[in-house]
Formats: sequence, structure tokens, C-alpha cells
Amino acid sequence: MYLRSNIKLLRKRRGRTQEEVSNYLKMKRSTYSGYENGVAEPGFEVTILLSDYFGVAMDTLVRVDLSVLPDSQLRQLEDGFDVYLKGTQLRVLATTVDAQNHDNIELVSERAKAGYKRGYADPEYIRELPVFQLPFLSPERKYRTFQIQGDSMLPIPDSSYVTGEFIENWEYLNKGDACIVLTKEDGLLFKIIQKDFRKKQFVLHSLNRQYEPISILVEDVAEIWKFIHYISGEIPDPLNPDQEIYQVVANIQEDIREIKNNIKSVK
Repeated sequence: MYLRSNIKLLRKRRGRTQEEVSNYLKMKRSTYSGYENGVAEPGFEVTILLSDYFGVAMDTLVRVDLSVLPDSQLRQLEDGFDVYLKGTQLRVLATTVDAQNHDNIELVSERAKAGYKRGYADPEYIRELPVFQLPFLSPERKYRTFQIQGDSMLPIPDSSYVTGEFIENWEYLNKGDACIVLTKEDGLLFKIIQKDFRKKQFVLHSLNRQYEPISILVEDVAEIWKFIHYISGEIPDPLNPDQEIYQVVANIQEDIREIKNNIKSVK
């Protein structure tokens, strides 16, 4: 259980003293100090007060060691993006930082893909990956770059380096978001994502119409990184009119399927 160390960490990140917190919670300073020092255990009602004060779900306060989370994830928690509030488990991300404690952007090359499937949650493996910084990206988010292979996402060229933003709460994904999806069976996939939480699955679409959509159960997905940009030495070919028409028709068909599913669920 991590409540003692977590409330101490969160208090210090807010720049508050024990006296300021105890006054706000209408308790003696010695009582609150006892909770941080492990001398006393707060009851259920006090744990609720602590949860409300720090804006972090009780499950997170008690079960998750916040000290191992990167600063970007801690900021998300403090901003209210606590997935325990949605009834799901917190996805603890293995990451690295530079000498100034800024999150690095780790690079997963084509050769490293197989190892990433096994070692994505292993801090030792992640520390072995090449790292770099991109100054135009937000310091409030966590990014990672993956080299893609194949032509399923044309006009994005083969062997491009795609940078994605780590998505902790998948409910914030929008229909049509391009994402790097780490699946437990097939490894890394770069696709357009469509969530169908009624069936507890994602439907993944390729930009290249020669590839059929595939369905992946939510429980078989380990990580999702939302597309931010890509780097390539090639200039992508422009879409021809037939491809543009196909994309419009495909979007219409997808909307029709969604409307039919909604009608069926109402019945």
C-alpha cells in the first residue's frame, strides 16, 4: 500500500506544508503527519477527504506507487486524468529522462520492434533505446517514435519514423485518430483507430484500401500512441482522384455502419 508515500509526494509537488493541508482538512497537524509517517492509518472517510483534496482516486492513492511514474503522467493525474475513476487500471509507462529531468523521446527502430513487444514495460529495456528531443513538442506530454514498415499507411512512406503521444485513457481517443497500437499478439501496428467499446474492441483501418480492417479486443492492446508527425526522406505521392473518392465513400460507409449499430442497440 502506497498511501503514506503518495500523499507526501503529492503535497510536496503542490508546494504545501503539512500544516496547510491539515488546516484545509480540518484536522490536527500531528494527525496528518502521522498519516505521512506511517504512524497512523487513515480510515475510509479520511481517505475520501485525501482523495478529494489531491484530486486522485482512492484506488490510485492506495495501490499505485506514484514515485515510479514519469513527470508527464503525474501531471496528467494532477490535471484529473486518473483512469481509476473510469474503473480501469492505470497504465504505468516505462520511460527515460534527460539530465534536466525532461522526458526523452525514445526511438524504436524496425530492428527493435520485436524486442519492444516483449520489453515495452521493462525499464531496463527502455533505457537501452536511442533517445532524442524535439523542442517544438509540448513538455506536458510523453512521446515515442516508431519506424514503420510496409505500405498499409500510404501515402506515409515505408520506413518513415512516426512520433506518437502516449494515450493513457483510451476513452479520449476520437474516431479517425491515427495511432501506433501495441498489441500483445501482433506487436506494433500503425492504423486509423475506431473504438467500439460495446463490443470491447478496436477496429483498425489502413489508409491503403488494399488492406482490410482488422478488429482487436481491448484486452489484447498494451499501449496506444496517438500520431503527432512523421519524418521521412521521401516525398509522399499525391492521392489520385480515385483514392480521394474511395476515402470519402469509406467514411460514409463507416458512418452508415455506426448508425445501424446504434439503431440495433436501441431496439
